[in-house]
Amino acid sequence: MQRVVMAETEKAQAELAFLKAQVNPHFLFNILNNIYTLALTQDSNTASSIMKLSNMMRYLTDEAGNDEVSLSQEIACMTDYIDLQRLRLTQKTNIEYEIKGNLEDKKIAPLILMAFVENVFKYGVSNHKNTKLVIRLLAEQNLINLFCENTINPDKKNEKRTGIGLENTKKRLQYIYPNRHILAVENNQKVFKINLSIHLI
Repeated sequence: MQRVVMAETEKAQAELAFLKAQVNPHFLFNILNNIYTLALTQDSNTASSIMKLSNMMRYLTDEAGNDEVSLSQEIACMTDYIDLQRLRLTQKTNIEYEIKGNLEDKKIAPLILMAFVENVFKYGVSNHKNTKLVIRLLAEQNLINLFCENTINPDKKNEKRTGIGLENTKKRLQYIYPNRHILAVENNQKVFKINLSIHLI
């Protein structure tokens, strides 16, 4: 029985490591494409964007390999990502980004929030119609709550939300926070919402 338990544990750890490895390049390549476009158009934000990307890469190489990171580090990475995304948006996209609560002395699995944030931009941005993106994070004593909402881009309406990042994150949540997280997803074909609560130890 002990060998069976150990084998299952090793299998879960190996699968988790594989999922984590897939997450990193998934959004990193998208960001590189955005900066490439800025460089081609000689945009004045190119230098600051490269610095933000550098910060994110440092986070990925130095911190994301750990089992846990500080919540403030994860949010800093999220903020850099959102700032990079803002550069490519038009006035048709309205972003509400809000962080509340005490971020100190809280740990979280690295990149566990990024896939949900990335999906907001992937499916919610349109160059033709007005869209609204909402990202709110609340940190309480033993609880982290992430709420994301986006208008569904008509061009993306019929696409399945089964990208590597989102599906991997769901699996990671099951492995890392069994019985300690609640993920509610709502999709009425016009607006997509996720509400994630993670109970900390």
